[in-house]
Amino acid sequence: MKIGILQAGHSPQALFGPAGDYGSLFTKLLDGHGFDFEIFSVVDGVFPAGPQAADGWLITGSKHGAYEDLDWIAPLEDLIREIDAAKLPLVGICFGHQIIAQALGGKVVKFPGGWSVGRTEYMLDGKAVALNAWHQDQVIERPAAARVVGSSAFCENAMLAYGDQIWTVQAHPEFQSSFVDGLIRTRGKGVVPEAQLQAARDTLDLPNNNTDIAAHIAGFFKQKARA
Repeated sequence: MKIGILQAGHSPQALFGPAGDYGSLFTKLLDGHGFDFEIFSVVDGVFPAGPQAADGWLITGSKHGAYEDLDWIAPLEDLIREIDAAKLPLVGICFGHQIIAQALGGKVVKFPGGWSVGRTEYMLDGKAVALNAWHQDQVIERPAAARVVGSSAFCENAMLAYGDQIWTVQAHPEFQSSFVDGLIRTRGKGVVPEAQLQAARDTLDLPNNNTDIAAHIAGFFKQKARA
């Protein structure tokens, strides 16, 4: 099964060596599940020919906002709607979670409640899961087709499902703690309140559920492949 990765942003240059770019974070996360991958750097205007260029799709995170007036945002929204119409499986992570919601009728804003960074606990299908977060933007209005499958006190719409075809998450299962540490050093200072950065540093050594969410995403893709 071929997964097309729509790369909507780039890792900080200082983290390229140890971690790779945003697209490669997902090839590593989903390694061992039998997928082939092709990365399309949509943030640089590189798009697939259409939704049939892959069997399933994943949209990465980004430092950009879904609501920004950027040349590649509208074409990405068009592609999301084409993937939806083609009934192909689609996964969105952070920015991907937000742009899918926006493209399908929801609303994304810079959340007045501030940032969520570092290890964060969510309730997913009645169970607590811990994932690394790094966001201020949030989906504040869900599309009509979306239902909440995971949330926290800070982020109501943290995980959304659209039937059995689209699954999205606000947090970052592809971010290992070492990557979050790098973000704290390269993108956090002067942007995220220092108290929150310190709280994120303090939880870097605690376990997370990245592997469980990777298995969930892989199972989601494979289930659609068998349908």
